Amino acid sequence: MKVTVLAEKRDYYEVLGVDKSASADEIKKAYRRLAKKYHPDLNPGDKAKVAEEKFKEASEAYEVLSDAEKKQRYDQFGHAGVDPQAGGGYGDFGGGFGGFEDIFSSFFGGGFGGGQSRRNPNAPQRGRDLKYAIELTFEQACFGCEIELNVNRTERCDSCNGSGAEKGTSATTCSVCHGTGQVTTVQRTAFGNFQSTRPCSSCGGTGKVIQSPCKSCRGEGTVRKSRKVKVKVPAGIDNDQIISVSGQADAGKNGGPAGDLLVVTRVKRHKLFTRQGYDIMCDFPITFVEATLGAEIKVPTIDGEVTYNIPEGTQTGTVFRLKGKGVPKLHGNGTRGDQYVKIKVEIPKNLSEKQKDILRQFADNVEPAKYKERKNFFDKVKEFLK
Repeated sequence: MKVTVLAEKRDYYEVLGVDKSASADEIKKAYRRLAKKYHPDLNPGDKAKVAEEKFKEASEAYEVLSDAEKKQRYDQFGHAGVDPQAGGGYGDFGGGFGGFEDIFSSFFGGGFGGGQSRRNPNAPQRGRDLKYAIELTFEQACFGCEIELNVNRTERCDSCNGSGAEKGTSATTCSVCHGTGQVTTVQRTAFGNFQSTRPCSSCGGTGKVIQSPCKSCRGEGTVRKSRKVKVKVPAGIDNDQIISVSGQADAGKNGGPAGDLLVVTRVKRHKLFTRQGYDIMCDFPITFVEATLGAEIKVPTIDGEVTYNIPEGTQTGTVFRLKGKGVPKLHGNGTRGDQYVKIKVEIPKNLSEKQKDILRQFADNVEPAKYKERKNFFDKVKEFLK
């Protein structure tokens, strides 16, 4: 089982090049422009792979932002808001263009060049990726862990071995499209003849007709099952990162590989620590006396307490570093960030008269020169007021 940490998905507005305040018409025009630019038929050869990814990315963004309800959820919650986690899948982004070609066709009326689609309906197709979110403690994200997910996915039907046909029978070639899965129509206009290609309605675009569908899968070739999948969370993972578990999502078609399980991490807030990259930040309050005289303090870290000697005269806001006490670096071969401890000198409140008298006696016995910052400040004030 291969586990990979993926880069975070790009913002949909950034993908289409529009502002959040963009109207539906502006969003539509932006997608239309990108779809024309990156459609595979217009980008043959070496450009095809990059164009395909750009086309899919733009279509995914348009699919969300063109739907008022999905757009509202996305604006409020980001990618997590349009992620149907309860059944798993985020959309058919792993197994070819799928619905994205339908979006494109709704704008342009079919493929470019008037030729037949390059895709073979009987060729192996990769299964759909599924997306799940998990919640981790601060420590689990730092040190890594193993979690178990109940994944609701499609798997190859054992009764028909994925063919969709009842045992002892097989699918026949569609007589309408002759096995191509598509039909071509020609439309005459004042500007000439325009040829467009559509999926064959007789066979649903598969090129085959099943006369006796399998009773277990009803001709689909796959059945939905719930499986327990163990996911290894690597040490150093951060919030909103994606762990890709290869081959643990929906089954492919026609012998194609299964999709990937995409696990999005959500890290709980810690009561003491905050994280900045691989460094850990921590505030530590000390008393006025400890700051003045110095003290030995016990500082909490994700490894446990460590001893640190505060020097006398420590000021509030002073930051000291505990080297190597931060978060283990993702795939960093044991290297770690640091922990930074910020000192806060706490001034006592509600003192008794006796305590106040002691402080007054203390103040009377401390020379003004001992307060260097105070002296420098008032020297500047005097110079300013001259």
